[in-house]
Amino acid sequence: MSIAPRKPPLQFALRLKRALGGKAGWNGLAAQIAFAAILAWIAYEIVANARANLETQHIASGFGFLNYNAGFDVNQSLIAYNNSDTYWRVFFVGLLNTILVSVIGIVFATVIGFIVALCRLSPNLLLSRIGGIYVEIIRNLPVLFQILFWYLAVLAALPAPRQSISIFNTFFLNNRGLVVPQPVTEPGLYPFIAALAVGIALALGLRRYARRALFQRGQMIRIWPYVLGCLVGLPLVSMLMFGGPLKFELPQLKGFNFAGGARIIPEFVALTVALSTYTGAFIAEIVRAGVMSVHKGQMEAGSSLGLSRAATLRLIVVPQAMRVIVPPLTSQYLNLTKNSSLAVAIGYPDLVSVFAGTAVSQTGQAIEIIAMTMGVYLLLSLTTSALMSVYGWRINRSMAA
Repeated sequence: MSIAPRKPPLQFALRLKRALGGKAGWNGLAAQIAFAAILAWIAYEIVANARANLETQHIASGFGFLNYNAGFDVNQSLIAYNNSDTYWRVFFVGLLNTILVSVIGIVFATVIGFIVALCRLSPNLLLSRIGGIYVEIIRNLPVLFQILFWYLAVLAALPAPRQSISIFNTFFLNNRGLVVPQPVTEPGLYPFIAALAVGIALALGLRRYARRALFQRGQMIRIWPYVLGCLVGLPLVSMLMFGGPLKFELPQLKGFNFAGGARIIPEFVALTVALSTYTGAFIAEIVRAGVMSVHKGQMEAGSSLGLSRAATLRLIVVPQAMRVIVPPLTSQYLNLTKNSSLAVAIGYPDLVSVFAGTAVSQTGQAIEIIAMTMGVYLLLSLTTSALMSVYGWRINRSMAA
């Protein structure tokens, strides 16, 4: 007695679809349309209910309040601002402050993360243990606690301006922030920027040529003197021809505070340091995992070619590990940007503090302001994700080539 062989699942599914005459596909489409209609109805009911509640409580809706005078000061602004400006101006002040702390925090966190990861991977036992202790302590403490620690326990304990900690009699650190020389533009600024841009372009071209020579012909070319000449020589020639790009206004102590110079507020310093060190601990583990995902034979191959450990990591291992590192690294960049909203705890004038905080309490336009704030964070996150996706695509394409 013979037993008929079982039909493969794919053939069975195709026969079932033909037997139903395509009804399964139509049923699935109808279910999706019905689900979308239900979501649209729920959204409409929420909006209608919110509008009815606002009308019942005699609360005005709309975005006309953005043209009203704000009437309050902000202790850090990257654009000109005074208390007679509108809420539109407040929105852009908070937005720029949020972008500033996010970008600087991402740069510092990336540098810290890569350094700590390389320390943990180092054959030196002391460096490895120090990196491990840093990661285990920092990543297991709440980020809000770390922000408050740097602000209240470190910066608030600094001396008053008259007893400031002086660094070369040019930089002054006190409980009101870091006072630094303020740059003032000169006529030679634009030629200097142009010369620097040309120098950077030439340096990148030399680096690309050296890498191509190494991977295609196995030839190591010493390019650092030429790179140094491009990055230093061209701007120096520009300064000799057109004058200096900047001059600096030095701070001077007058009375109980400093006059002149620029002041970096302690809220910004505390927030940047806390976000950078906290996110850097997570990035360190991501980088370490990425490097360990590359087969150890790659290190041995680099050593057999006469490359040092640092050169092997930089030229062979880390480029391959970046394919593993980039996706979780993007998530950490997004987390840092969103964690910057904790600045409200120490009074740093970011978007949440000055717009979703002070502006809401003054105008009562909670729905509009919260919606704008959510839209900003969503846009920042999507922009960061898009940039990192492009970077990841370029890495994968270069590896495939």
